[in-house]
Amino acid sequence: MIITASRRTDIPAFYSAWFLNRLKDGYALAPNPRNSQQLGRVELSPRIVDCIVFWSKNPAPMLDRFREIENLGYPFIVHFTLTPYGNEIESGLPPKKIILKTFIELAGRIGPQRVIWRYDPIIVDGRFSAMWHAEQFAALCEILHPYAHRCVVSFVDPYKSIAKFFRGVTHEEMRSVAAGLSRVADEYGIALSTCAEKIDLDEFGIGRGACVDKKHIEQVIGSRLDVKTDANQREMCLCAEAVDLGAYDTCPHGCMYCYAVSSPETAAHGLAAHRPSAPMLTGYPTGAEIVTDRTKGSRKATELCLYI
Repeated sequence: MIITASRRTDIPAFYSAWFLNRLKDGYALAPNPRNSQQLGRVELSPRIVDCIVFWSKNPAPMLDRFREIENLGYPFIVHFTLTPYGNEIESGLPPKKIILKTFIELAGRIGPQRVIWRYDPIIVDGRFSAMWHAEQFAALCEILHPYAHRCVVSFVDPYKSIAKFFRGVTHEEMRSVAAGLSRVADEYGIALSTCAEKIDLDEFGIGRGACVDKKHIEQVIGSRLDVKTDANQREMCLCAEAVDLGAYDTCPHGCMYCYAVSSPETAAHGLAAHRPSAPMLTGYPTGAEIVTDRTKGSRKATELCLYI
């Protein structure tokens, strides 16, 4: 079983103590994002958790806990989102110099092969042109290339909650951005892939990728996995099936492009409901919920698999 932590909120930044408590207690409750009265109970034994995939914009609060997670017997990888936008777009994040320092420290602790850089989402408008992205990406690559072997890119989607701030990116703009990023990535030896994008950017050396990447996880854990593509994700998503432990409307980073938060008020309410010792991210269940078992067994293949 692969655990994602999380597509719905930033667990390393805000909920690292809760996550460690869940691992030590051996289970978590995950709310159904479409029905808060339905909870999934997920067993978290290291015997059945094949890998944990973290997403974060600021994993600094979890830096000292990653070793403990590893010592408990849980392999993991970290998707680290690092963009060039300022506080006008990402109001709740530390200064970029501090985030860059965190990226370098994390890669130094767990190895670059387990840290995936996300340059995501790519916004294109009067402020952020294709040339601007190429220049900013180059400046980041100059610093990060010893610590980042892979980079995932995607373009902003004008979800209903953010359509008043950002428009969709045209195919012509996507191709222009891709050309600039590809030239830079080639120079620094960083592999680029897209996340859930319909456009084909193969001519720029940018293939369609998966954030929960079966092959990459197999390399990290040293074993083959018998997993299918996750049918519950977006149309073009290639991710392997996984169980998410997060909850929407609980991330207070304040990023204007975020699809997982309805408003700053709902995020504040979600954060206030949190208890580090509770079985689910948003506190204790009332007792009226319907709880179903969402545990999946280990998906490791039985034959020995060695990677060099």
